[in-house]
Amino acid sequence: MTAVDERGMAKFFEGLQPPDGVRAELLRGEIVMMAGPDLVHNLIVEDVQDQIPRKRWARLQTQVVDIVGEASEPVPDLVVLDREAQPGAGRLLPSQLITLVVEVVSKTSVDRDYVVKRSIYAAGGVPAYLIIDPIVAQCVLLTIPAGRGDDADYRSQRVSKFGEPLPLELLGIELDTSDFGTFEGVRPHRHP
Repeated sequence: MTAVDERGMAKFFEGLQPPDGVRAELLRGEIVMMAGPDLVHNLIVEDVQDQIPRKRWARLQTQVVDIVGEASEPVPDLVVLDREAQPGAGRLLPSQLITLVVEVVSKTSVDRDYVVKRSIYAAGGVPAYLIIDPIVAQCVLLTIPAGRGDDADYRSQRVSKFGEPLPLELLGIELDTSDFGTFEGVRPHRHP
């Protein structure tokens, strides 16, 4: 897709009003729409949010993120930023202000969460990206973003199973994953 096409898509996306219960994201010039999440998904997001100290960190659900230089406006399940860094208003949150993004994998988002968004968040310089995967009962913490565009990636990856504590040094906490639920009857995938 050319830069002109991507800018046109971004402009079209601004005015898009998906129906109730549908979430839309712009990922590298492609509009992706998905149904509302599963209860397991929502409970994991709530559990993570509750463990991040509210006094120090803003914990925002379904906040649209602005990735400079990308035709992307992802909507992570959870965005964490220093309370002092948060802007007063606006639909788009600049990726440079974010400390951590969290995506909980759904039955239909495996490749988007593990491949596409990994590259997008790295390109945006987001210091840490946490993938929580209730399909294979694991967390993948990605840190040290490097590169630009499609070539962007994280240099460090830490995989831990549900039930193991997960240190989130950037936030100064250890995440308790022992209560994270899993999807029943979903075929496991091959991502890390």
